[in-house]
Amino acid sequence: MKFQLNALASDVFISIYVVTTLYFRFKFESTKNVDPMLSIVLGLSFVAIIWALIKLKILNPNWFGLFNSKKVKS
Repeated sequence: MKFQLNALASDVFISIYVVTTLYFRFKFESTKNVDPMLSIVLGLSFVAIIWALIKLKILNPNWFGLFNSKKVKS
């Protein structure tokens, strides 16, 4: 059995993850003299983690219902 989160739990997890990583990056970059390239690599790494979790179908975001897909009747 594969571990999966439902749509609402995925949305909440992604929201908390984004806010936490942004806080971490702003806090880290303001206290240390960080090279812009390191900042870009750090940001891309955080995005790659979320992207991988979505591709592995562990997270199933619904984007809080903003992009409801209409089902085509056949």
